[in-house]
Amino acid sequence: MIGMTLDGRKAGLIGALALTAAALAGCETYGSATAPRQFAVLETDTTGATNVNIASLSDVISRNPSDAGAYVTRGAAYARSGQFGEAITDFSKAIQLDPNSASAYNNRALAYRQTGRNDAAMQDFSKAIAIDPNFSAAYIGRANLERAQGDLNGALNDLNVAIRLAPESAEAYHARGLVRQKQGQNPEAIGDFAAAIDRNPFVAAPYAARGQSLVTLGQYDKAIEDFNAALNVNAKDAGSWAYRGLAYEKTNRRKEASESYQQAARLDPNNAVAKQGVGRMQGGLF
Repeated sequence: MIGMTLDGRKAGLIGALALTAAALAGCETYGSATAPRQFAVLETDTTGATNVNIASLSDVISRNPSDAGAYVTRGAAYARSGQFGEAITDFSKAIQLDPNSASAYNNRALAYRQTGRNDAAMQDFSKAIAIDPNFSAAYIGRANLERAQGDLNGALNDLNVAIRLAPESAEAYHARGLVRQKQGQNPEAIGDFAAAIDRNPFVAAPYAARGQSLVTLGQYDKAIEDFNAALNVNAKDAGSWAYRGLAYEKTNRRKEASESYQQAARLDPNNAVAKQGVGRMQGGLF
């Protein structure tokens, strides 16, 4: 990482370590008012590779303590392993060494979100954008935070910019779909989720989100197809099991509905859609 340019650090960090806005900022579930809010988290590294990487990066830093890029990269490795306090410390050191590092501000914002420091995260996303107005990931990150805080117009504006800057970004389309979904614009949301899936068909969240919009529009068979696709990618997604149960229930396939609700409840006993569905199936109500 020694001697890399700011753009090089940014590209390597965002691409290699998956500290994307979608991964860290999370996506809010959509549906009834009683449905719990769920946020995606980074998958913990169980291979030990991250710890080896952190150790090697620490060696680099010990030899080059003024290399801001090395701190940014080690901070991303810390975040990947769930050590967000250490990540924030490294990103802050990178900013001290290089106040114009948009990637350091963006990644510190993502780490702040994981620790519930949303005001600090908003400031850092905005600072990253001020330094580099073409940094699409920072717009996505800020938009996800704006959506969580209820500023849907602000989120939509940021995502329109992100899509203009990075038209192949699946994360940007997925995030805009979530905003439009929350605004009640389900046909437009479905279009955005489809665009996200076209760009990256190997992520469960856009299928699940599109399925929820399809349920809202009464297109239950298409919704079931999307929930099946989501579960093929991530069979532990309680939300997809629960909403698949709802779609089955709406088409009077009670056996399939009951099985889906029960699986959702096993994975997440607090899932409101699943709990209510299990209750209806057991009580014979619809």
